Amino acid sequence: MFSQDTNPRVLLLGGTAEASRMALALSAARIAGVFSYAGRTVAPLAQPMQTRIGGFGGVAGLVSYLRNEAITHVIDATHPFAAQMSRHAVAASAETGLPLLALERPPWTAEAGDDWQSVPDQTAALAALPKAPARIFLAIGKQSLPMFAARPEHHYLLRLVDPPAAPMRLPSADIVLARGPFTLAGDIALLRQHRIELIIAKNAGGDGARAKLDAARVLRLKVLMIERPALCARRVVTAVEDVLGWLAHCDRLGV
Repeated sequence: MFSQDTNPRVLLLGGTAEASRMALALSAARIAGVFSYAGRTVAPLAQPMQTRIGGFGGVAGLVSYLRNEAITHVIDATHPFAAQMSRHAVAASAETGLPLLALERPPWTAEAGDDWQSVPDQTAALAALPKAPARIFLAIGKQSLPMFAARPEHHYLLRLVDPPAAPMRLPSADIVLARGPFTLAGDIALLRQHRIELIIAKNAGGDGARAKLDAARVLRLKVLMIERPALCARRVVTAVEDVLGWLAHCDRLGV
């Protein structure tokens, strides 16, 4: 697929299931590269390629890394809500002249029987909470949890990959430690066990975390759906095969 003269060396910005599938495909195609984790998970999944963990130090740091590591292509397969990293990737690729492609899962869409209220961000989700105390499944990741301490009248269910490093500021909360993918039966049982009345979720898309939405439909629960942040214009594909085709096309052009 690739000529021996160009020898692509990819920086794969990961942390998603799609990134892991991309890493397997790159390894199978014998394409060299580095898989980059943000470092928010204590024990990230092992990958079949060189791996680094941690930030780059902004756009300037990423530019230096791309040059020092002789990267030829950048694949952004980060979480759809990792907006800062995606913006930095766009800026650094533009500065270095390196080709960039985003591998992004399509967003979820409501189906018949769903009761979703779309909100633009977490601040809007906080403002949309009911006034009366409620039992809420706060399925938004650990980074945004502290802001919900402003609504202590509610009881929150949190599902995290790792135990919290510091005491939670939420006065009334249950923590479940689990790593997806999750199942419909499992999430129905979870929501019933904790008597959940409302779910707050980010529109991350994909199959690994969709079960909670299907469970909400079965149990007739309302969902506050936080929509994805706006990003700079960039080329986006949804399949690993499309990325491999893009790499091969760049190789033929000598990019």
